[in-house]
Amino acid sequence: MAGESLREKVFQKIREDILKGRYKKGDELVECTIGKELGVSRTPVREAVRQLALEGLVQIIPNKGAFVTGISVRDVMDMYQIRARLEGLCASMAAEHVTKEQLEGMEEAIVLSDYHAGKGNYDQVCQQDSRFHKLLYEASGSRILVHTLGDFHQYLQRVRMASVQYRMRVRPSNSEHRKILEAIRQGDGQAAEKAAYGHIANTIENLKNFDLEKVLREEMK
Repeated sequence: MAGESLREKVFQKIREDILKGRYKKGDELVECTIGKELGVSRTPVREAVRQLALEGLVQIIPNKGAFVTGISVRDVMDMYQIRARLEGLCASMAAEHVTKEQLEGMEEAIVLSDYHAGKGNYDQVCQQDSRFHKLLYEASGSRILVHTLGDFHQYLQRVRMASVQYRMRVRPSNSEHRKILEAIRQGDGQAAEKAAYGHIANTIENLKNFDLEKVLREEMK
């Protein structure tokens, strides 16, 4: 396995464990322990921790160690506010660049989400929600938006899961996906932007139903 690939895999694994709540705020990331667990030397772990520090998920304190800072409620709200504007831009660009295959994929995600919502399969609903947004990002034709919004989507996964499982929100959310899709299908960038922005704005409003501090403390299974 190439060294660069190994470093990236270690980084992604530790970041995922932080975002899923396996490592809590204040936990120390011990290089040798993580290295043994992942079957790697301390070097890629050390490099991953430094990268996580640049992202703000970890704080490195000289002569003490690296400690998890994680995601705060303020971080969550900031990311959703930024995401609302970027997803609006993304949808607007998608109206111009979307492919037939992407349209079909988003359509299928909506149909499957409705189906699984009716069955109470909220893990599957969340998967289809992620699929819809991933296809939306890719449809913009912008690598920058794909990367930035993809990171936000991953950072917010615990909050998204809680939101998706809120029964009063599932159907309206999927209806909003439908509005975004239809505007993109019609090539109406302005309507697509408005629908995408409104979708995230409604999600922000929905967050008032949750104790976000508690959600962020819980480990996601």
